[in-house]
Amino acid sequence: MWYQWLGEAADTIAYGYRFSICNSFNHCHSATQYTLTSSYCLKMGRNVQHAEKLRIRELLPELFLGKWKPGPLNSITDVPGVLVHTESIQPDRDVNTGVTTILPRADWHKYACHAAIFKFNGAGEMTGSHWIDETGTLTSPIILTTNSSIGEGFRGVYEYVLRYHATPDGDMGLFTFPVITETYDGYLNKQSRFAVTPEHVVQGILNASADAVPEGSTGGGTGMICHRFKGGTGSSSRIVPGLDKDGNSKNYTVGVLVQANYGQKEDLCIGGVPVGRILASTETLSSTSTAPGVQGPLADGSIIIIVATDIPLLPVQLQRLAKRATVGLARVGGYGSNGSGDIFMAFSTSAKIPMQQFEGGLDPYKPSSVSLETVENESINGVFEAVADATEEAIYNVLSMAETMTGYKGRTVEALDMDKVKEIVTKRM
Repeated sequence: MWYQWLGEAADTIAYGYRFSICNSFNHCHSATQYTLTSSYCLKMGRNVQHAEKLRIRELLPELFLGKWKPGPLNSITDVPGVLVHTESIQPDRDVNTGVTTILPRADWHKYACHAAIFKFNGAGEMTGSHWIDETGTLTSPIILTTNSSIGEGFRGVYEYVLRYHATPDGDMGLFTFPVITETYDGYLNKQSRFAVTPEHVVQGILNASADAVPEGSTGGGTGMICHRFKGGTGSSSRIVPGLDKDGNSKNYTVGVLVQANYGQKEDLCIGGVPVGRILASTETLSSTSTAPGVQGPLADGSIIIIVATDIPLLPVQLQRLAKRATVGLARVGGYGSNGSGDIFMAFSTSAKIPMQQFEGGLDPYKPSSVSLETVENESINGVFEAVADATEEAIYNVLSMAETMTGYKGRTVEALDMDKVKEIVTKRM
């Protein structure tokens, strides 16, 4: 969502460490950051460090998350060829933002993917969507960030192309229309600092990897809020057994990445259990002044959902997949309220569509046929289920992996207490 009206939160004092999470410690740029491991950069701050965080599947192993098994990483990067990079930008307490970069394939600048978009509720932005609707092709990395940095994301993609794929005389060598999408992090991030730069996007493209996506307060999700608890980035995947074009058994993969910044506390459900209402009722009985989560009024928020797969699908079929992400969102408690920016994209890496070149290439006045592979619509139900289930789990992973954060104006957003969640859900399983 492009704006949020926010009341003043009750002042809370929290001590601890702030983690700036990146895919590679070599690209943590702040001089105040120090190497912790190959996946984390550590710097002093006022964010609370809790015990080791567990993904929802580890925390609640008996929770039913669908009949399809996850991939080896249970991440969008289980889809062969898909690469991701997250960078959190946190030079001081007031700035908590970042960039998540998704490459549909390493050679995205040579080959486009089939893609489609579903707009569940449109109070948000995804640039390049008109071109995807027009042609059914994705010709760009996907950049997720804060709403005030759409321009930097757009320029960053073009800077990468002109730096690494220009013609000999320095012109644009290929056709790309940058896909930049956003949610609003202005409660915890001072947006007037405009901390995201085009170079962050260039580095995200250069350093995207097939590693599991860091979750919680990472990348574009660094400063986000979900169901009034600390939100952010989450991912999950599913393996769907199927058949190839020759009738031989073949496993396909569906992966989902979410940037979750939506929802009211009372609407939060986990495994069908109304966790948010139960937590809210216990807080009312004790003291609302000490209740965790955001206490001031919040607007509706947003969620971006990206679905990737290696299943051969046409754009119209991919739009059907994007629609099924709504099912997973609804299970957790999102209903697409009026001011919410709920925009979902699905793409398939199966077809390799040559990118449009500015010089040479096909004669635009001579229709040229190609052969494409696609699945039968009558065989697609398992894929629909996989999208819904992976979306649901990805949002759970956002909440289970996020850390309490103190940010702009000293505002604190508590992480969801997963010990309480485990107690509540286990009693009702």
